[in-house]
Amino acid sequence: MKIKANCKINLGLDVLRRRDDGYHDLSTIMLPVEGLYDVVDVERRDDDKIVFRGIGLTVDCADEDNICVKAAKLMQERYGIAGVDITLDKRVPFGAGLGGGSADGTAVIMAINNIFSLDLTEEELIARAAELGSDTAFFVRNTPQLCEGRGEQMTAIDVNLDGMWMVIIKPNESVSTREAYAGVKPAIPELPLTERIKRPIAEWQGLIKNDFEPSVFAAHPAIASAKQQLLQAGAIYASMSGSGSALFGLFDNETSAEQMRHLTDYIFKI
Repeated sequence: MKIKANCKINLGLDVLRRRDDGYHDLSTIMLPVEGLYDVVDVERRDDDKIVFRGIGLTVDCADEDNICVKAAKLMQERYGIAGVDITLDKRVPFGAGLGGGSADGTAVIMAINNIFSLDLTEEELIARAAELGSDTAFFVRNTPQLCEGRGEQMTAIDVNLDGMWMVIIKPNESVSTREAYAGVKPAIPELPLTERIKRPIAEWQGLIKNDFEPSVFAAHPAIASAKQQLLQAGAIYASMSGSGSALFGLFDNETSAEQMRHLTDYIFKI
C-alpha cells in the first residue's frame, strides 16, 4: 500500500512556557503541504520481520532508529500483526522543521491499520502516532489544526489560503530540535494565536511569529537571509517552519513566487 506522506508548515509558533517535565507548552497552527511529500510503501510479509529500504534522499540513520521501523514495531507489539516490508522514497528534506519524518511514521501506522484490517478509530490512531513524537498525531487528521501542549493537543481550525502560492526554501544548513529549544525564550503573547490568525493575511507579518527565529537566525545568518529574500520577492507572509531550517513564503500570484525558482524547486499552488 502506497501513501503520499505530505509534510507540514507552522503558521505561527508560540513557545509559551517550559514545563516541569522538561518539555515546552506550544501554540501553533499546522497546515498540510500536499505538494511536497515522501512516498511510503508498506507490504505485508508472511513472517514477523520488519524490512526497511530507503530510496531518494539518503536516510541518515540506522534502520532500527528509523521512525518507519519504530512505527511498525509499535503496531506489531500492540496488535500482534505479522511483519511488513517498508520502502521509503524520501523527498522531504531532513532537518527542515517540515515534519517529514513524523509524516512517514504516521503513514506506516495508517497503512498497517488498513492492510491488517485493524479498524482503529481516529482516537486510537492519534494515540498510536503520538507515541512516536509530538508532530506525528497531526498527520492522522492532516487538516489545518491548532496544536497545543507539546503539539499533540489538536483542535480543527479554519485557515483559507485557496488560490495562493507557497514557496519553501531549505537552506544548506540544518537546525537540530535541541539547538532550537536551547536558544528559545518562552513568553505568553498579548493576544493568543487564535485571535491573530483572524487578521487579514496582509497583516500577519510581524503579528504572527515563530519564537525559534531570533536565536536560530542569530546562529545561522543564511536562514535569516532566505526569509528576507522571500519578503523581497513579494511574499505577503514569510516564516520559518517549526524549529527550522526551512522557510516558507505565501504569495498572491505565480509570477512573484516564480522569482524564487533559482533557489528552490518547492513552489506550489495552494
